[in-house]
This record gives sequence, structure tokens and C-alpha cells, in this order.
Amino acid sequence: MTRVTDELAPIPPAKLSIRGVSKSFRSARREVAALEAVDLEVDVGEIVCLVGPSGCGKSTLLALVAGLETPDTGQILVDGSPVTKPGRDRMVMFQDAALFPWRDAIGNILFGLELKPGLPRWARLEVAQYYLQLVGLSSFAHAAIHELSGGMRQRIALARALAPNPTVLLMDEPFASLDAMTRERLYGDLQEIWQKRRKTVLFVTHNVREACCLGDRVIVMSPHPGKMRESFAVRLPRPRDINSAEIAGFAREITAALRLHE
Repeated sequence: MTRVTDELAPIPPAKLSIRGVSKSFRSARREVAALEAVDLEVDVGEIVCLVGPSGCGKSTLLALVAGLETPDTGQILVDGSPVTKPGRDRMVMFQDAALFPWRDAIGNILFGLELKPGLPRWARLEVAQYYLQLVGLSSFAHAAIHELSGGMRQRIALARALAPNPTVLLMDEPFASLDAMTRERLYGDLQEIWQKRRKTVLFVTHNVREACCLGDRVIVMSPHPGKMRESFAVRLPRPRDINSAEIAGFAREITAALRLHE
């Protein structure tokens, strides 16, 4: 039982540091600067949301933190160690749930745990069941992926990302393709899960209200090349209602900043 206790224990203090990061992409015709001199510190257990128009480098920055791309200049640190490649300490949740259709719900959650060395099958199964319960889908453990709604698939994707106990959770517009009612339910689910697990989260979105509802801080980015322009602290108690007057007030202020930096 010690192994399972370790897997579910609170993560030790961690921090994400992005220091002077720039990134360009080269094609046969030209070079496109995606990010320029980006600096960002994300504290332990903090949710930081990145907002900005298309082309401001939000998803590129997430790919760099995930280790899927390498910065041209600058450095990214997690727990004080440089990011040089993908790792289990950083898990990504995409707009598309990207679940394996040949596996059932719990089989998808088990996938990430199968990559952890020395974790026996009984321990993997117990951890997967814990996260399945955490996202409220215990009764769908053996459901085929095509039998699940879009919102349920995203909750399975979230459980799969959380199961290996990453230091940092990277979320790239995970709710953008869902209908409004499903999104609002998932806002509540994510806040509840965050209260229990206190993960450090870097969250990319175009939806300013979504950012204000979920984030401790909202970072406004501008495009061509992507730069960080303003940071807004959202000091509201959780759980938050995306339809509240307080969220609307923050969203108006941040939307005005986005227009200023277009």
C-alpha cells in the first residue's frame, strides 16, 4: 500500500520558471517569430491563464514547457531543473481529448501509469480508480470511448493527465470544443479537483471569462511576436461562478487590455 500512498500524496513544493524564452519557426520562404523574451514565474499550486489573439504564441509556450519544442534562447525550469525533453512531471491536456478508442475509460487512465517504472499492476489500478472517482465517472470505468459524451471524454482526459502525479499540468484550450452547459460543469469540476490536489497549472484559452473563473492570475499576450504585456491577479474565493458580476468585472478589464495590445 505504500506505493499507492506515495502516488496520491501531495506533491512537494515546485515552481515553473520561464526565463527570457524566444522561439522562431523557419520555412523555405521566411522566419516567423512566435515568442520574444518571455519571462514568467508560476508559484506552487498556482493556476496561471494565458489569453491573447491567435498568433501570440500561447500554444507554442505550452509546447516549450512540455518539452515538445526547444527554445531558441532562454531557459525553462521545473523544480529548478532545466526542461530539455518531455517528462512525466509535465502532463498536457489538449482541446481534443485524444483518448485511445481501443481502450475503455479506465484503460486510458492506466496508460500514463504504465510508463511509471516499478509500479505494479494492482497499484496502477488503484490509482486509476481514485482519479476516475475524482472526475465523477466511477460507474463508466469500462465504457467504450465512443459511448461517452464530449464532456465525459474531457474528464477522462483530465484524469489521465493527473494520474501520473505531475508537477505541472499544461492545459491547451481543453474546453473550447464543448457546449456552454458542459463547459460550465467542467469549470466547477476543475476547481473542485484543484482544491483537492493543488496542482500547478498553466492554462491557455481565448475565453477571457473562463480565464477569470479558473485562474489565480491572467496574463495578457500580444502577437507578432508573442510577448507578455500585462498580468492581472484574480483575488476571488473558489468555487467561482463564470456568470457572476465579479467575474464579468475582471473580464471587462482584461478585454480592454487585450484590445490595447492587439
